[in-house]
Amino acid sequence: MPLVSSRTRLATLSALTALGAFVSVGTATAAGPQPNGSWAPFDRCPVDAPAMLAADGLDKAPQCVSSFSASGSIKLGKTTVITGKSDLQIGVIQNADGTSTVVAPAAGSIIADSATVPGGLIGLMCPSDIPFITDICRQLSDARLNKITATVESVGTPSDFNQIAGVLTDMPIVNIPVRVRLQNPFLGNNCYIGTKAKPIILRPSNLTSPSFAVERFNGDGSANEEGDMSRLNMLGSTQVDNTFAVPGASGCGLGLLGLIDGAVNLKTGLPSPAGKNSLTLNDTQSYLTGLYAPGLIAPDAGKVFAQNWHSAVN
Repeated sequence: MPLVSSRTRLATLSALTALGAFVSVGTATAAGPQPNGSWAPFDRCPVDAPAMLAADGLDKAPQCVSSFSASGSIKLGKTTVITGKSDLQIGVIQNADGTSTVVAPAAGSIIADSATVPGGLIGLMCPSDIPFITDICRQLSDARLNKITATVESVGTPSDFNQIAGVLTDMPIVNIPVRVRLQNPFLGNNCYIGTKAKPIILRPSNLTSPSFAVERFNGDGSANEEGDMSRLNMLGSTQVDNTFAVPGASGCGLGLLGLIDGAVNLKTGLPSPAGKNSLTLNDTQSYLTGLYAPGLIAPDAGKVFAQNWHSAVN
């Protein structure tokens, strides 16, 4: 006996199809100020966050971190998606005891392009012996209805930043909590792999060694070998992670008895334990900047750091 009546299924399918017109697609571009010169990679650094402003330069030193990759891939269970641009930016407070405190930008630490899921909805949950899902599968000859985009979203503040790991290999650089949003007319607008309460925790590390260089510059971003700012450049490495676990999908298809959640999870092999999933970021361009001698301007290091950033903004 069908789990849902034919009339209910047809009404629901019509509603879901209409909903598709309102589904938005994420992007790795974010409108905002563009700093000049050596500040350029740090357009989202939270220099005005209270914790950053309060850094005195002695016990706490403020820094900005930026890591960009133009392409990569992420494997969740049985599904591998080729990704586009991703941009990670955070504020970091280096503590005198050797630990660090991470401060996330207001809009989240990571912004990533949406990627197309191979095979679309057909590949994600069809064929199926569940009557409701079968009804959906029959309509997927329309490419628009079949297409799924996946977007990685920040869901919390990163942690455990390790500055030394940025120049070494096989050492986690930072822990990044994320969820993956799946978008398609039939999935609705709240279909996620991972949640705010139970995110996917990415721990990227360098698979290959980056090139390394140090530069000095003025507070406004202009080059100066004796400037009061310094920047570390760590370029060209491939970053990977295969340590993260992936929970099942949830919130898909307007929560209709959990049928779509179950169909997606069954076909994609979710939830998936650590070791069965992977992340690859190609040709990463990573930067870290801070005051060259923060102790010399204590207790106002955080305030001067923010003033310098603002002086570099167009």
